[in-house]
Amino acid sequence: MLIKKIGIVANIAKEKSPEYTASLREWILKRGLEVYLEEGIAAKIGCPPGVEKTKLWKTVDLLVVFGGDGTILRTARLVRDRDVPIVGINLGGFGYLTEVNLNEMYAALELILTGDFQLEKRMMLDVEIQGGGEPFREGTVLNDVVINRGNLSRIVELETTVDGRYLTTFKADGLIISTPTGSTAYSLAAGGPIVFPELNSILINPICPHTLTNRPVILPENVEIRVSLCTREQGANVTLDGQASFTVKYGDSVTIRKSRYITTLVSSPHRGYLEILRKKLGWGGSQTGASRKGQDARGTEHP
Repeated sequence: MLIKKIGIVANIAKEKSPEYTASLREWILKRGLEVYLEEGIAAKIGCPPGVEKTKLWKTVDLLVVFGGDGTILRTARLVRDRDVPIVGINLGGFGYLTEVNLNEMYAALELILTGDFQLEKRMMLDVEIQGGGEPFREGTVLNDVVINRGNLSRIVELETTVDGRYLTTFKADGLIISTPTGSTAYSLAAGGPIVFPELNSILINPICPHTLTNRPVILPENVEIRVSLCTREQGANVTLDGQASFTVKYGDSVTIRKSRYITTLVSSPHRGYLEILRKKLGWGGSQTGASRKGQDARGTEHP
C-alpha cells in the first residue's frame, strides 16, 4: 500500500494535541508527503484551511488520530464509507484502540510508511430503532449498542429474539450488544468475556440481571437481533458507541445486525494484541526466559 496523503484528526480537548499535531505535520512534510488537517485542529494550531471531517477521509490514504478510544470511535463512523486505515496515537488513559504510544509514534510511522505494518479489519454493527411516533433512526457502531433504564429506578424488561426466534426477556438494568472490539469496553466492565477481534461474532450481555442465570451469550456474526422494550414506564435509552443517544418507549424495538462496513486499524508495529491486553488489564506475572526466547516485537514465535 503506497501512502502519499496523510490526514490528522485530533481531540482538541486534550491539552497537548495541538503541539503533537504541529510536530507531526512538520515531520510528514519533510518526507515529501501531503498532509491534511481536520479543520478543528487546523484552527487550533493556526494552520488553516483545514478539511471538514466528513470530507477528510475522501482525500487521504491514511488517517492518524490523536486521542483516546472515543476519538477512534467517532472517526470510525465517519470513514465507514471508505476503507481508510486508521493509526491511533494514545493521548488518553486506557486506549485499546489507540495502540501506538507517543514515545514510539515516529518510529511506528517510519515502519508504516515503508509498508511494514499489518491491518486489522474490525466488524461493525448496523442499528435500527423503530416504533412510536418517532421517525426511523439508524446508525453504525464499532463497539456496542447499549439499552439501559436511563433515569428509571426500576429494572427494564427487554424481549430479545435472534433471527425471529425468541431467546428470552431480560429483566435487568439494561443490555449490551457488542462486537468483539467492544468486548473490552462496557461489556467487560459488566462481566462479559473478552472476545478476540478476529472472531467475528455478536455478544449479548445483560447489565445486572434480575435472574442470575441470565449470562452473556456469544452469537454468530450473521444473526439478526431484535430487542423490544416491554416496560410501560417512561422509557429507556439507546446509546451507540457511548456517544449518540436515543429514547425508546414501550413497544419500540431495536434491531442489530452485522454491518457491511468495517473499520481498518493499523496494528502497532511494536506489540501484539496479547501484550496490549496484558498491559491494559494489568495482568501480573512475567515471562520466563524460555517463553521469551525467539519472540519478536509482534509476539510472534520463531523456530
